[in-house]
Amino acid sequence: MQPGIGTGRGRHHAAVRNPYNTTTMTVIGITGTIGSGKSTVGRILAELGCPVVDADVEAHRSYGKGTRAYRQIVADFGPGILDAAGKIDRRALGPIVFADTAARERLNAIVHPGARRRVASRLRRLGRQGHSFAAVEATLLIEAGWTDMVDVLWVVAAPVDSVIARLGRDRGQDEAEVRSRLSTQLPAQQMMELADDIIYNDGDTAALRARVEVLWHGLLAA
Repeated sequence: MQPGIGTGRGRHHAAVRNPYNTTTMTVIGITGTIGSGKSTVGRILAELGCPVVDADVEAHRSYGKGTRAYRQIVADFGPGILDAAGKIDRRALGPIVFADTAARERLNAIVHPGARRRVASRLRRLGRQGHSFAAVEATLLIEAGWTDMVDVLWVVAAPVDSVIARLGRDRGQDEAEVRSRLSTQLPAQQMMELADDIIYNDGDTAALRARVEVLWHGLLAA
């Protein structure tokens, strides 16, 4: 195995049949903690020709203004989470749910079912279009119980110091905020134990691309 790539227990690829995939298309799940670089992995994979479904985007669309999920969220968390246009402001909602486990669970219970349906619909459409591969990028892929939607699970892992630096640079979050948010997620080590393949994001983008390319070409050759 090339440096920078590892393997987990690999239970998904061999033991679990993806019921959402009724074609010969292979679905790759990409997950990892916040700031691990999974979005960059998704972008690289898309550049290599694999369509990528961003679960965060689908979740955001699932509670667009006027939807049932939108009304439930506003009823639960109040009008203070809305921006001037009446849309849900994730910058206002985020601190509430990251600071309160019960609030976070309520939000997930509202958002996850609709987001899952949207992701599953996108995958079925890609299968009908004849794609041999597709990927789903999702931070909560494991915690939300979505591993049954994928055939191969990739976990992106990065040193905590790198995660803190990346989120400070890209999102303006300080170390305390990053560590607080990481504490609400499944630890990276537990994610890695469930992975088919582990991508260590401990170098530059060129090194990360090389690692993604190795795994991608391995799938193509299988």
